[in-house]
Amino acid sequence: MIYLVGAGPGDPGLMTLRGREVLSKSDVVIYDRLVGDGVLAMIPESAEAIDVGKIPGSHKISQRDIEDLIITKAKSGRNVTRLKGGDPFMFGRGGEEAEAIMRAGLDFEVVPGVSSALAVPAWAGVPATHRDFCGGVNIFTAHDKDNMIPDFEDATSIFLMGVGNSGELQRRLLTRLEAKTPCAVIANGTTARQRVIRTSLGHLHEACGEISPPAVIVVGKVAELNLDWRGKLPLSDKKILITRPAGRSETLAAMLRDAGAEVVAMPTIKTSVIKNSLDEDISGFDWVGFTSVTGVEAFFTLLSESGRDVRELGSARIAAIGKATAEALRSHGLRVEFVPEVFDGKNLAEGLASKTDGKILMFRALDGTPEIAKVFEAKKITYKELCVYRTDYVKLNHVPDTDMIIFTSASTVRAFAASVSGMREVRAVCIGRQTAEEAGRVGFVDVVVAERATVEAIFKACCS
Repeated sequence: MIYLVGAGPGDPGLMTLRGREVLSKSDVVIYDRLVGDGVLAMIPESAEAIDVGKIPGSHKISQRDIEDLIITKAKSGRNVTRLKGGDPFMFGRGGEEAEAIMRAGLDFEVVPGVSSALAVPAWAGVPATHRDFCGGVNIFTAHDKDNMIPDFEDATSIFLMGVGNSGELQRRLLTRLEAKTPCAVIANGTTARQRVIRTSLGHLHEACGEISPPAVIVVGKVAELNLDWRGKLPLSDKKILITRPAGRSETLAAMLRDAGAEVVAMPTIKTSVIKNSLDEDISGFDWVGFTSVTGVEAFFTLLSESGRDVRELGSARIAAIGKATAEALRSHGLRVEFVPEVFDGKNLAEGLASKTDGKILMFRALDGTPEIAKVFEAKKITYKELCVYRTDYVKLNHVPDTDMIIFTSASTVRAFAASVSGMREVRAVCIGRQTAEEAGRVGFVDVVVAERATVEAIFKACCS
């Protein structure tokens, strides 16, 4: 994958979050002279960093060679970040590089940057616009490809909030420009609802009548270009709501954004440790099971707060409900000896019941699924459950229209239903049978179940 990334005007704090995100996972970084030192310091130590900066009058590498370098590195199977000062499409020759990448048949993403054209004056206390002094700004380069000051009549003009007044805007522009001048109207830019209408100045007003604000109007020859990188991504027209607790959605959100989705992280539940819930004897058990990552974290928090440690579990063998929970246990130095094929409470309990007729201790959430206890009781297994954390609903004040909602537990479904009365026609992407059954119970009709209770499986289900 190739990323054309705007590094901003220099200060690392002015680089976008998306820019930082893709830079952090880069295998190759090809950077310009004007990228700030603080941004360059963010390049991963493992990445190959290549300086292709151009000094006026002395270009160590030609633009064509830069384009060939980007393509060659990407064809080797590595993530390539083309890091450019400011914004890649603002006098940064990013458009030329995007065209070269498209001709090579490779995928790419444009990560806009904060342009120095607006940021540097603002940083110095000089506003580019002010209601008492001017009504807009045109941005020019001081020299074109022939090192000449460009003809101002050939400049691109960009208009914000122009849809409602497009008729008058068109009339005034036609006094200076030809009716065939290319125009592009971009509505709901950078969102899943983005729509682009390409037209001419003579039909601008008519085109604006087909969309609703907000929109940006671009007038000039560049409006003929179509360097659409998002349209090929599988989720480019999807807005996806993730209901996982805060801090649990980053990996999944990044995968969905990479696939083109507009992602809204909106936790419907929050968890908290139940104080004193571990004030009992936890020794003498043959197996100890954990039903979630949160349960693992709560267990170790409670141990630490009470001045105890994991040795109290003695020789008990450790089981986890799924891969993520097992990884959380391993990070604390515990060896996990059993993870069920299907990551849910019923399969965890049945697996443990088949492995022992001894005593089992389970760490779980208050008001969690009763299926574990039902399995143990049916098989006459001696067990004990300790509820080490609780789950509370988060009140959702504003829920945007969306195409999919991801639910990772039955409690996230119940919490959503408690806050939102409608939206049951939206696709519900669920982890596991229990979560899917709860989604159906509260009224969702289009329910998709991930093949496994993993982030990768959820992502696959969203793309299906």
